[in-house]
Amino acid sequence: MTETLALAIAAARDKKAEGLVALDLREVSSFTDYFLICHGRNSRHVQAIAASVEEVLGRRRIRPRHVEGFRHAEWVLLDYTDFVVHVFGRERRTFLQLERLWGDAPRLDTPEATVDSPGDRAIDNRSTPH
Repeated sequence: MTETLALAIAAARDKKAEGLVALDLREVSSFTDYFLICHGRNSRHVQAIAASVEEVLGRRRIRPRHVEGFRHAEWVLLDYTDFVVHVFGRERRTFLQLERLWGDAPRLDTPEATVDSPGDRAIDNRSTPH
């Protein structure tokens, strides 16, 4: 998993994204290496998750090559070339079933991580002393 993908996961988790799944497409696709798939509870939540990913990666001067669906917020797609973030509304995710469509792709662990604002790093909470 790339550091940038880990940051995207942390940004989505920070906004309480639901059903977070990362798929490794390197062996089954030529157009991207990874999918990050999640959903929100409603359209505002979907937009907040997508905006968080854009904001966190934007701080590192990483911009999506293409963004689609933000206004309607049923399915927001953020294409970062090496990985694509799919933020769905629950109903749209259930209908499209991307995980099933890409069932040959291995799932990656999505560690419990948060965005560390000062350094913009993804930090694994399991390794943080309490």
